[in-house]
Amino acid sequence: MEKLKVLIADDELGMRKGTAKVLDKYLVALPGMEEPVGFDISEASNGLIAKEMLETDHFDLILLDYKMPELSGLEVLDCIRDSQIDILTIMITAYASLEVAVSATKNGAFDFLAKPFSPEELKSVVEKASRHLVAHRQAKRLSEEKRKVRFQFISVLAHELKSPLAAVDSYLQLLKKHVAGEELSKYDHIVERSLVRLDGMRRMILDLLDLTRIESGQKKRELTQIEISAIALKAIETYKVIAHERNIDISLHSETPVHFYADAGEMEIIFNNLISNAVKYNRDKGRVDIYISTDDKHLYLSVSDTGIGMTPEEKEKLFGEFVRIKNEDTHKILGSGLGLSIMKKIVSFYNGKIDVESQRNVGTVFKVVLTRLTEDENK
Repeated sequence: MEKLKVLIADDELGMRKGTAKVLDKYLVALPGMEEPVGFDISEASNGLIAKEMLETDHFDLILLDYKMPELSGLEVLDCIRDSQIDILTIMITAYASLEVAVSATKNGAFDFLAKPFSPEELKSVVEKASRHLVAHRQAKRLSEEKRKVRFQFISVLAHELKSPLAAVDSYLQLLKKHVAGEELSKYDHIVERSLVRLDGMRRMILDLLDLTRIESGQKKRELTQIEISAIALKAIETYKVIAHERNIDISLHSETPVHFYADAGEMEIIFNNLISNAVKYNRDKGRVDIYISTDDKHLYLSVSDTGIGMTPEEKEKLFGEFVRIKNEDTHKILGSGLGLSIMKKIVSFYNGKIDVESQRNVGTVFKVVLTRLTEDENK
């Protein structure tokens, strides 16, 4: 059981012992904590001892008497503030007045407890302080985690953009120096490679915008009854030229029509990612088979290819951001590494799931199951 460390600073022995007795077995249920939180109690008989203990040990909460010998409660508060000690203070005093409360609050006290107080009043104030303390630290930890994730994200993005930018820069330097002579046609391959690299960066930026809109909730969804096979055919048309160049056959196996309540743009993203990967990671003269079916509760999508496949270790890395499988067969295949991550988030909108079956040098099958939702469920 987790415990918050509490320092009771009071020159009255009876007050210290009574307060400690109340809190010793007191448990508080706090949001975000799996088990109730207890209290580990320490005592200080005057302000100077309290100051020394705060300087040498860590406490979460201090119950601080306003009137004490050596150092007053307000002077101890000054030390806490000046030393930036991470602790929450509850001021205790027999001189309950607005002036004292305002003075203590200005000096950093979280709350105020007037003597004499009942065990219930003590528990109430301590519970309130504990909730505030835990919530504040959870928010701080979350903020730190967000900063860390943002830093990692920017680092990966910079790395992913650095390579194509360097390639385009090299190509432009070749053009500038006229290394192939004065005949323009000799530079066609350099221009073509530059355009390919620029297109890759453009796709990465578009994928990033999609990912940002989805995660921030700013992507506007238009849910209507749509015909899924028509969207699949549209995606096939997009990659038909590339597939034809490599003699890859794409076949759609579908009930006609297949109606499903969904956002057309989201369905396009799913099919574009699945078919694009099936073509890019396929073998020349290979096949891509797309299956669509439905029942009363679900929509079933399956895209299989006869491509290079993946090892179990490679398959485990899928769906992460900027993740691309890199081996001797894939090092020349371009991509943002964001498509499957975006697709997974969209599938979650439909309470769906994605299964992947793959065998190295045999092929891969992506199976997507989406739950059929009604219009009322999406309002």
